[in-house]
Amino acid sequence: MTGPLDDCDLAQFHRDGFVIRRQWFDAEEMELLARFAREDPDLVSHHLPVKDAAGRESRLTLWNHPGDDLYGMFSRCRRVVEGAEQLLQDEVYHYHAKMMLKEPRVGGAWEWHQDYGYWYQNGCLYPNMLSVMIAVDRADRENGCLEVLRGSHHLGRVEHGRYGEQAGADPERVEAARARLELVRFEAEPGDTLFFHSNLLHASGPNTSDRPRWTLILAYNARGNDPYKDSHHPRYTPLEKVDDDAIKAWARDPRRSRAREKRSYLRPEDDQTISTGKDG
Repeated sequence: MTGPLDDCDLAQFHRDGFVIRRQWFDAEEMELLARFAREDPDLVSHHLPVKDAAGRESRLTLWNHPGDDLYGMFSRCRRVVEGAEQLLQDEVYHYHAKMMLKEPRVGGAWEWHQDYGYWYQNGCLYPNMLSVMIAVDRADRENGCLEVLRGSHHLGRVEHGRYGEQAGADPERVEAARARLELVRFEAEPGDTLFFHSNLLHASGPNTSDRPRWTLILAYNARGNDPYKDSHHPRYTPLEKVDDDAIKAWARDPRRSRAREKRSYLRPEDDQTISTGKDG
């Protein structure tokens, strides 16, 4: 498949389990997203609280379908969707999206885990799935940036369960992997974007800084990996792509930019693994 990623990007993804594209979204696009998100009362009122072992609390707000608002423009834009299709070598559909909110001084850590450690339970037979993480705020070690183990997707799915305050990957296997694999931190500026495989082990530390760390994460599944059973995330649903300039065009349309969509947000009772920890 042709698309926005080059051969080096594809090779890195298959070798390392992730690829980083700096400034994938420009300053204007990120200013629009940051303002839209911080003025969105639903992100707070529908959030799922997640505590770490120290009692710090992060928040996560998750929805399944992209829609036509600004979040939808990011989820449906060609540079993201066609990049995901190149990496998975298949048509993709929107599995879900979420905004991670790590507030200053109180945002908690996330335990080591694989996304497919949870998505496996949803009837997805193959790990032919990925996430696209877009930095809304500057992310560094102080405010709890994402950490990944390079090449850990080659381990296959690690057993997941509840360990301490959160659900995560088997700590014994994680420690063995950490002893053998390089730890990479996704220190990012707004607009920097990380594509990562669903079996990549990842975690993040607490936000000990005076700065927030908000992150938009878009999850995609391959059409050929259509789940064999229903769950709280959708089966294959055709995704209508929009051109890359649709984000700025949305902002120029006063009828659209003033409207906020009513969407169905995930509740803790829908998926207990969300409220006990996943996705850094």
